Amino acid sequence: MTQTDSRPQTRRGLPVWRIGLLGGLVGMSCCIGPTVLALLGIVSAGTAYAWANDLYGAAGWWFRLAGLAALAALVWIALRRRDECSASGVGRQWRRLAAVLGIAVGTYAALYGLTTWLGSLR
Repeated sequence: MTQTDSRPQTRRGLPVWRIGLLGGLVGMSCCIGPTVLALLGIVSAGTAYAWANDLYGAAGWWFRLAGLAALAALVWIALRRRDECSASGVGRQWRRLAAVLGIAVGTYAALYGLTTWLGSLR
């Protein structure tokens, strides 16, 4: 007699919020890192402002590409775990994938607005 698992098998959707927030955060980490350091009191606000401007100006696109790469990797991992890493699987998840992209862009925009506003307080 074999013992079976009595728990119901549920298919959870993509972790839309976690993936989107993390992708947006990675894309804006050029400014978030110095801001967090300043808010923790590790560096001064002037230093954080200078670092953020230098990073955003010199390597802003690299951070945005890293955010996009993190977003793509997290979506790929989530789809693989659900055995939906195929064209038909992506087709079934298109609403959630659009939500992930929207949340990532919204997170990036909100963090950009916040760090720009904090920079104007200097």
